[in-house]
Amino acid sequence: MNRQSRLSALDLKDIKIEGAFFGGCLELIRKLAIPYQWEALNDRIEGVEKSHCLENFRAVAGLTDDSFHGMVFQDTDISKWLEGAAYSLETKADPELEALCDQAIELIVGAQGSDGYLNTYYTLVEPEGRFTNLREGHELYNAGHLIEAAVAYHNATGKDALLQAAVRLVDYIDGRLGREPGKLRGYPGHPEIELALFRLYRATGEERFLRLACYFIDERGREPYYFDIESEKRGNTRIFPESIHFDRKYFQTHLPVREQRSAEGHAVRAMYLYSAMADVACETGDEELLSACRALFDNIVSRRMYLTGSIGSAELGERFTCDYDLPSDAGYSETCASIGLMMFANRMLSIDRKGMYGDIVETALYNTVLAGMARDGKSFFYVNPLEVWPEACEKNPNRRHVKPRRQGWFGVACCPPNIVRTVTSIGQYIYAHEDSSLYINQYISSSARMVFGGADVSLRMKTEYPFDGLVSLTLDCPSPAEFDVFLRIPAWAEKFSVEINSTKIAGNAADGYFRIGHTWGRSDSITVSFEMKPCFVIANPMLRADIGKLAIRRGPLVYCLEQADNGENLHEIAVLESALLVSAFEPNLLGGTVSVSFTGYRLKPGRESAPLYSVLDDRSKPEYLPCTLKAIPYFLWANRGLGEMSVWIRTL
Repeated sequence: MNRQSRLSALDLKDIKIEGAFFGGCLELIRKLAIPYQWEALNDRIEGVEKSHCLENFRAVAGLTDDSFHGMVFQDTDISKWLEGAAYSLETKADPELEALCDQAIELIVGAQGSDGYLNTYYTLVEPEGRFTNLREGHELYNAGHLIEAAVAYHNATGKDALLQAAVRLVDYIDGRLGREPGKLRGYPGHPEIELALFRLYRATGEERFLRLACYFIDERGREPYYFDIESEKRGNTRIFPESIHFDRKYFQTHLPVREQRSAEGHAVRAMYLYSAMADVACETGDEELLSACRALFDNIVSRRMYLTGSIGSAELGERFTCDYDLPSDAGYSETCASIGLMMFANRMLSIDRKGMYGDIVETALYNTVLAGMARDGKSFFYVNPLEVWPEACEKNPNRRHVKPRRQGWFGVACCPPNIVRTVTSIGQYIYAHEDSSLYINQYISSSARMVFGGADVSLRMKTEYPFDGLVSLTLDCPSPAEFDVFLRIPAWAEKFSVEINSTKIAGNAADGYFRIGHTWGRSDSITVSFEMKPCFVIANPMLRADIGKLAIRRGPLVYCLEQADNGENLHEIAVLESALLVSAFEPNLLGGTVSVSFTGYRLKPGRESAPLYSVLDDRSKPEYLPCTLKAIPYFLWANRGLGEMSVWIRTL
C-alpha cells in the first residue's frame, strides 16, 4: 500500500491567536482554568469531588503511604492537563507553568517501574493483574494520554524526560501484546493509545510505534473474541458494576473495523478509534480502512448527531443508540465526545480536503465544546443537553445525569482538562497546507508564518467571527510566491463574497472551498464576507424528538431560550414559521454577544388549575398570547444562575 498525501497543520509555535473571542478564551484558560485544574488535581479545591490523581502517583513513587483512590483511569487527568499546558507553553512562555509541569513530570517519572510499566491502579491495587483485564482496566488508555502529553511537552519545551518515560512504557507494552508467540493477543477496551502511538511515530520516526498502532486497529473485533478469553482466565471478575451493559458494540468490537459502517457504542471510544483509523489509513494507503472512516463519519453527521455537534445520546453507557434517536431533555452528549468528533473530522479534512469536515469541527467547537466550560473557567459540563428543566433533573432518576449548573469538578474528570487541551491547541485547526496550497479551515483571529517552496509567508487574519461574517486576511511575501489559497465556505453561508486587494472576484465553491490562485507579494489582502443572518432550522422528520419544532441558528452558532430572558415554563412557548428574527450585538450581555429577538406566543395564564386531561372543546382549547422572546448562543447558557433552557421551540 502507498502512503496517501494529507494536509499538514502549522506548528503551534508559528501561530498566535488574537482577537477578543478566542484570544480572550485562551487568556481565561491560561490565567484561570489551568491553575484551577492544577489545584483540583492536588485536591485543594473545597466543596468539589476529590481527584486523587496526583496523590496516587505520590503513593507509587514512595512519597506517601496512602492507598489508591478513584477510578482505574484516574492517571489520565494529569496527562491531559500536561498536554493542555504544553500547548499553552508552545504559544506563550510561562516559567511558572513550566515549573509546575516539570514538577508533575518528575512525579510521574518517579512512579515508573524499572521495567517501564506505569499505572498507579495496578501498581497499588493489583500488582499481579497487569494486562489481565484490557476490556475494563484502561491501562492502554492511560498510556495513550501519557504519550500524547509527552509528545506535546517535548514539542513545546524540548525537554524529553516524559517522552523517554513514554517510550519505555510503549516498549513494555509492545513486549507483552501482539501476534508473536508468547504475547497476549489483546487490544484496549478504551481506544486512545492507537492515535497516541501514531503521534509518537510521527514525532520520532520509529516505525515500530506505527506497527503497534496498526496491530491494535487490525486485531479489534476479530474472532476468537479476546475480551471473552481474558474474562474466562480471570474467573469473569469485573471492575465496573453489572449495570453497565458491556456488549460488543459498546467497545466497537462487534465487527472488524474495516467492516463497520455505523457508529456504535461508547461515543468517546468510538471517536478516538475512528481518529486513529483515519491516521493509519492515510499513512499506510489502506483504502478499505479509509472507506470505513468515510461511512462512519457519514452515519454520525447525517443520522446520529445533535444540531449542536454533540453525540452519544444514551446516558447508560454514554453511547450511540440508533439512527435519529436524539432526545433533547435526556440526551448525554458528553463534552469529550464532541472533542473526539472534532479530532476525527479534522483528520478526515486533512485527507479528503472537503469543507464539510471543517463544518463539523466548527459546529462542535462553537456549540458543545465551548459550552463545556463556564465563563469563570472554573466549572464545567460533562453532559450537554438541548433542553433542561431543573426540577426534573433533580427528582427524575432518568435525568439526574443532566445538570442545570456546571460542576466544579468530577470524580471522573476527563472533560475539564480535555477542554483545556482542545482550546489551547486550536491553532492546529485553523490553517493547513501542502506543496503550493494553503487551506483556511477555521476563521479565528490569528497571525501565522509558514514556508512555501522556500519562500517565507506571513499571514494575519482579523475577524469578529462567530458573531460577524467579515474576515480579512493579509499575506506578506518578501519575494513573489505563487500558491493557491482555499477558503472554506461553510454550508450555512448561503451568500458570500470574496475580494483580492479590494477587487471582487467571481467563482463558486467546490467541495466546500473557494479556490484563489495568485502570485502573492507584499501586503496582499483577501476579504471574505459571509452573510450572517439568523434563521430557523428544522429537523429531519425521522427525528421524533424535534418534529413540529424549530431551532435558531446564526452563522455557526446554535441559539437557545433561557429562563433568565424569557421566564419559566419554556415549554409553553411557541412560534410561527414566519416570525421575523432580529439579531443585535449586546455588549453587556454575557461579556458581549449577539442575541436574537422575535415575536412568539405563550400559553395564556390560568390553565394551571385545569384538570390533568380534558376533552378538547372551545373551553379547553389552548389560547396563546403574543410575547417578545430572546435567544442567546447555546454555548453561553447556564452562566446566569439556575433556570430552564431549550434549543427547540414548538411551532403554532
